[in-house]
Amino acid sequence: MPSGRESLRDRIAAQIARSGEDVFLTREFRDHGCERHVRRALRQLVDDGRLIRLGYGVYGRAEISSLTGRPMLAASGGFIDAARQALDKLGVAWDLTEFQRAYNEGRSTQVPVNAAVRVVKSRITRKLTHHGRELIMERG
Repeated sequence: MPSGRESLRDRIAAQIARSGEDVFLTREFRDHGCERHVRRALRQLVDDGRLIRLGYGVYGRAEISSLTGRPMLAASGGFIDAARQALDKLGVAWDLTEFQRAYNEGRSTQVPVNAAVRVVKSRITRKLTHHGRELIMERG
């Protein structure tokens, strides 16, 4: 920038780069400015391919795919891992679904392919999505 001052987008990008986390909430950047400006800066980072919007106020760290050249979630477990991290940050208690538990315990050979969690004693109305896939939240 001509004035030598770092832009809000640059300050937020630096905070993300310093962080070892893969998921971020809008409220984590409150100290950088008002919510409207923070949302605009986060939207710019999404447009730049540095973040992926997973839901209202929820963003995942992005990295460029060597196969497609497009941004993809940096979370090692992909969307399900990022969604679980988001639920943790949002304070939503969750557990594995019965299908996931059965597969992990060897009671089933059917690999769970849907991104799903069992929500425990929590109310959540927020939707988490990525590339048209929505996190399925079973009530339990």
